[in-house]
Amino acid sequence: MSDNSNPVTHKLVDAISDAFNSNNIDQVMFFFADDAVFDHAAGPDIHGTSYIGAEAIRTVFGNMFERVESVKWETLDTRIEGNKAICQYRRTATFPSGEIHDFKTVDILTFRNDKIIHKDTYFKQVT
Repeated sequence: MSDNSNPVTHKLVDAISDAFNSNNIDQVMFFFADDAVFDHAAGPDIHGTSYIGAEAIRTVFGNMFERVESVKWETLDTRIEGNKAICQYRRTATFPSGEIHDFKTVDILTFRNDKIIHKDTYFKQVT
């Protein structure tokens, strides 16, 4: 069910993308609620791996930013309905070894008061 009391805007979603593309964990975490949940695409459960709470999410993304030279999300499409945004990206990460990971990903973002309360991520597995 969609909550239309505080609808999401493209401006907000673009600001979140800019924060992720800055590779700055403090800028990224500004957009997450303290009680947010991040469901990573990979993991042992049907929903992948869940990280619950802002500190757990900070650790996951902070570790990613430390492991790569850079990681960028190119927005391919964004659809917004009420308090949800569905965002399709092309994610490219460059590692210190020179290795590059390049794949498409989709985030379903749920918001409360302009903060992400649930980030559900899906991606193509490149083999």
